[in-house]
Amino acid sequence: MHKKIVLPIDLNAAESWERALPEALALCKAFDATLFIVTVLPDYRMPLVGSYFPADFNKKAHTLLSETQQRFVEEHIPPEIETHCMIADGSPYEGIIKSAKAVDADLIVMASHNKRRFADYLLGPNAEHVMRHAGISVLVVR
Repeated sequence: MHKKIVLPIDLNAAESWERALPEALALCKAFDATLFIVTVLPDYRMPLVGSYFPADFNKKAHTLLSETQQRFVEEHIPPEIETHCMIADGSPYEGIIKSAKAVDADLIVMASHNKRRFADYLLGPNAEHVMRHAGISVLVVR
């Protein structure tokens, strides 16, 4: 029985949630679980990269991302499902795992998507890393 389900999404790539969202919603309804929407913001604060961005870039990016997540929830998540939005910084798989641990989640539902033809037969690299290192159940939707 699952009580806290994490759904990582890339708001710029519908393939990151189109197939996984219905699965996560069905599980939330079946188990009366809480849904945690996680979006990972790349870490722009590295010294080499960070010097090219304004000092307040990260704060503005978080604010914009938070607003976009809220719109996503309003458009795609039924109101009867308790939903929380989270933003993680860093690499996608690390952000997903850290977020799941932070809320003590018991399931991660995520899409496996890869734009390369050959790699379509394999799991995407982020899904693979999450499965190996999450320490909880992971449902990968293809």
